[in-house]
Amino acid sequence: MKFNHEIVEKNIGLLGIFTVIAISIGGLVQITPLLFQKDTTEPVNGLRPYSALELEGRDIYIREGCVGCHSQMIRPLRAETERYGHYSVAGESVWDHPFLWGSKRTGPDLARVGGRYSDKWHEVHLLDPRAVVPQSNMPAFPWLAENVLDGELTAKKMEVFRGFGVPYSQEDIDNAKKAVEGKTEMQALIAYLQSLGHALK
Repeated sequence: MKFNHEIVEKNIGLLGIFTVIAISIGGLVQITPLLFQKDTTEPVNGLRPYSALELEGRDIYIREGCVGCHSQMIRPLRAETERYGHYSVAGESVWDHPFLWGSKRTGPDLARVGGRYSDKWHEVHLLDPRAVVPQSNMPAFPWLAENVLDGELTAKKMEVFRGFGVPYSQEDIDNAKKAVEGKTEMQALIAYLQSLGHALK
Protein backbone atom coordinates (compact mmCIF):
# COMPACT_ATOMS: atom_id res chain seq x y z
CA MET A 1 0.00 0.00 0.00
CA LYS A 2 1.38 3.37 -1.00
CA PHE A 3 1.43 5.95 1.81
CA ASN A 4 -0.11 9.26 0.77
CA HIS A 5 1.94 12.12 2.25
CA GLU A 6 -0.71 14.61 1.24
CA ILE A 7 -3.03 13.31 3.99
CA VAL A 8 -0.45 14.14 6.68
CA GLU A 9 0.72 17.39 5.13
CA LYS A 10 -2.80 18.82 4.94
CA ASN A 11 -3.91 17.65 8.41
CA ILE A 12 -2.25 19.81 11.10
CA GLY A 13 -3.24 17.39 13.87
CA LEU A 14 -1.62 14.37 12.19
CA LEU A 15 1.43 16.42 11.25
CA GLY A 16 1.80 17.51 14.88
CA ILE A 17 1.50 13.93 16.17
CA PHE A 18 4.09 12.58 13.72
CA THR A 19 6.42 15.48 14.51
CA VAL A 20 6.25 14.70 18.25
CA ILE A 21 6.89 10.99 17.55
CA ALA A 22 9.91 11.79 15.35
CA ILE A 23 11.42 14.18 17.92
CA SER A 24 10.80 11.69 20.75
CA ILE A 25 12.54 8.86 18.91
CA GLY A 26 15.48 11.12 18.00
CA GLY A 27 15.77 12.35 21.59
CA LEU A 28 15.71 8.80 23.01
CA VAL A 29 18.38 7.67 20.55
CA GLN A 30 20.67 10.51 21.63
CA ILE A 31 19.96 10.63 25.38
CA THR A 32 19.50 6.98 26.41
CA PRO A 33 23.11 5.87 25.77
CA LEU A 34 24.39 8.72 27.98
CA LEU A 35 22.50 7.27 30.95
CA PHE A 36 24.69 4.16 30.82
CA GLN A 37 28.12 5.67 30.13
CA LYS A 38 30.47 5.88 33.11
CA ASP A 39 31.91 9.15 31.82
CA THR A 40 28.56 10.87 32.29
CA THR A 41 27.23 9.12 35.41
CA GLU A 42 30.25 8.61 37.68
CA PRO A 43 32.26 11.33 39.45
CA VAL A 44 35.74 12.17 38.19
CA ASN A 45 38.70 11.20 40.36
CA GLY A 46 39.22 13.73 43.13
CA LEU A 47 35.66 15.03 43.17
CA ARG A 48 34.42 15.69 46.69
CA PRO A 49 30.99 16.79 47.92
CA TYR A 50 30.51 20.44 48.86
CA SER A 51 31.13 21.21 52.52
CA ALA A 52 28.23 22.59 54.55
CA LEU A 53 29.46 26.18 54.07
CA GLU A 54 30.08 25.66 50.33
CA LEU A 55 26.58 24.19 49.94
CA GLU A 56 25.06 27.27 51.58
CA GLY A 57 27.22 29.43 49.30
CA ARG A 58 25.90 27.57 46.28
CA ASP A 59 22.34 28.38 47.33
CA ILE A 60 23.29 32.06 47.68
CA TYR A 61 24.90 31.93 44.21
CA ILE A 62 21.59 30.63 42.83
CA ARG A 63 19.48 33.09 44.85
CA GLU A 64 21.47 36.12 43.71
CA GLY A 65 21.18 35.07 40.05
CA CYS A 66 24.92 34.67 39.46
CA VAL A 67 24.22 31.83 37.03
CA GLY A 68 22.39 34.32 34.82
CA CYS A 69 25.69 36.03 33.93
CA HIS A 70 28.35 33.40 34.65
CA SER A 71 28.49 29.98 33.01
CA GLN A 72 30.24 27.02 34.63
CA MET A 73 30.96 25.05 31.50
CA ILE A 74 34.18 25.42 29.55
CA ARG A 75 33.74 24.19 26.00
CA PRO A 76 36.45 22.08 24.32
CA LEU A 77 37.67 24.92 22.12
CA ARG A 78 41.22 26.24 22.15
CA ALA A 79 40.21 29.83 22.93
CA GLU A 80 38.26 28.63 25.97
CA THR A 81 40.77 26.16 27.37
CA GLU A 82 43.62 28.68 27.04
CA ARG A 83 41.64 31.26 28.99
CA TYR A 84 39.81 29.14 31.55
CA GLY A 85 41.63 25.81 31.78
CA HIS A 86 40.64 22.21 31.12
CA TYR A 87 37.26 21.86 29.41
CA SER A 88 34.35 20.78 31.59
CA VAL A 89 33.40 17.11 31.78
CA ALA A 90 30.12 15.57 32.90
CA GLY A 91 31.74 13.73 35.81
CA GLU A 92 32.37 17.05 37.55
CA SER A 93 28.65 17.80 37.78
CA VAL A 94 27.16 14.45 38.77
CA TRP A 95 26.45 15.69 42.32
CA ASP A 96 25.12 19.11 41.28
CA HIS A 97 21.35 19.37 41.60
CA PRO A 98 20.54 21.41 39.63
CA PHE A 99 23.71 21.72 37.55
CA LEU A 100 24.79 25.33 37.00
CA TRP A 101 26.39 25.12 33.56
CA GLY A 102 24.56 28.22 32.36
CA SER A 103 24.60 29.51 28.81
CA LYS A 104 25.23 33.25 29.08
CA ARG A 105 28.55 34.95 29.68
CA THR A 106 28.05 38.55 30.62
CA GLY A 107 30.85 37.76 33.06
CA PRO A 108 33.64 35.18 32.73
CA ASP A 109 33.14 31.44 33.12
CA LEU A 110 33.65 30.31 36.74
CA ALA A 111 34.17 26.57 36.28
CA ARG A 112 37.85 26.82 37.32
CA VAL A 113 37.81 29.97 39.44
CA GLY A 114 38.58 28.12 42.69
CA GLY A 115 42.03 29.06 43.99
CA ARG A 116 42.67 31.54 41.17
CA TYR A 117 42.12 34.54 43.48
CA SER A 118 42.41 35.02 47.24
CA ASP A 119 39.42 35.16 49.57
CA LYS A 120 40.13 38.86 50.10
CA TRP A 121 40.04 39.50 46.34
CA HIS A 122 36.62 37.85 46.12
CA GLU A 123 35.36 39.87 49.09
CA VAL A 124 36.47 43.18 47.56
CA HIS A 125 35.08 42.11 44.18
CA LEU A 126 31.67 41.28 45.63
CA LEU A 127 31.52 44.52 47.65
CA ASP A 128 32.74 46.77 44.81
CA PRO A 129 33.47 44.97 41.52
CA ARG A 130 35.04 48.02 39.87
CA ALA A 131 37.66 48.27 42.63
CA VAL A 132 39.42 45.22 41.15
CA VAL A 133 38.01 45.10 37.59
CA PRO A 134 37.47 48.71 36.41
CA GLN A 135 35.49 47.73 33.28
CA SER A 136 33.15 45.38 35.19
CA ASN A 137 29.39 45.81 34.87
CA MET A 138 28.69 43.41 37.74
CA PRO A 139 26.49 44.80 40.53
CA ALA A 140 27.78 45.03 44.10
CA PHE A 141 26.47 42.66 46.79
CA PRO A 142 27.14 44.52 50.08
CA TRP A 143 24.33 42.78 51.98
CA LEU A 144 26.19 39.48 51.79
CA ALA A 145 28.68 40.81 54.35
CA GLU A 146 25.83 41.71 56.72
CA ASN A 147 23.54 38.67 56.45
CA VAL A 148 24.49 35.94 58.92
CA LEU A 149 23.64 32.26 58.44
CA ASP A 150 21.94 30.26 61.19
CA GLY A 151 22.45 26.82 59.63
CA GLU A 152 18.96 25.66 60.58
CA LEU A 153 18.30 23.98 57.23
CA THR A 154 21.83 22.99 56.21
CA ALA A 155 21.64 19.44 57.57
CA LYS A 156 18.28 18.92 55.83
CA LYS A 157 19.77 20.12 52.53
CA MET A 158 22.62 17.64 52.90
CA GLU A 159 20.17 14.83 53.62
CA VAL A 160 18.26 15.70 50.44
CA PHE A 161 21.49 15.68 48.43
CA ARG A 162 22.45 12.34 49.99
CA GLY A 163 19.16 11.03 48.61
CA PHE A 164 20.43 12.08 45.16
CA GLY A 165 23.58 10.00 45.65
CA VAL A 166 25.96 12.61 47.08
CA PRO A 167 28.16 10.70 49.58
CA TYR A 168 27.59 12.77 52.72
CA SER A 169 28.35 10.88 55.90
CA GLN A 170 26.14 11.07 58.97
CA GLU A 171 28.96 12.98 60.67
CA ASP A 172 28.89 15.60 57.88
CA ILE A 173 25.17 16.03 58.40
CA ASP A 174 25.37 16.11 62.19
CA ASN A 175 28.08 18.82 62.13
CA ALA A 176 26.46 20.90 59.36
CA LYS A 177 24.75 23.49 61.55
CA LYS A 178 27.87 24.09 63.63
CA ALA A 179 30.00 24.50 60.48
CA VAL A 180 27.70 27.20 59.11
CA GLU A 181 26.23 28.98 62.13
CA GLY A 182 27.48 32.55 62.58
CA LYS A 183 29.19 32.74 59.18
CA THR A 184 28.18 35.50 56.78
CA GLU A 185 26.63 34.90 53.39
CA MET A 186 29.77 36.50 51.96
CA GLN A 187 31.96 33.82 53.57
CA ALA A 188 29.66 31.09 52.27
CA LEU A 189 29.63 32.40 48.71
CA ILE A 190 33.42 32.81 48.68
CA ALA A 191 33.82 29.26 50.01
CA TYR A 192 31.64 28.02 47.15
CA LEU A 193 33.56 29.99 44.52
CA GLN A 194 36.87 28.69 45.90
CA SER A 195 35.59 25.11 45.57
CA LEU A 196 34.84 25.36 41.85
CA GLY A 197 37.07 23.29 39.61
CA HIS A 198 38.91 21.50 42.39
CA ALA A 199 38.66 18.09 40.71
CA LEU A 200 40.16 19.11 37.36
CA LYS A 201 42.67 21.91 36.89
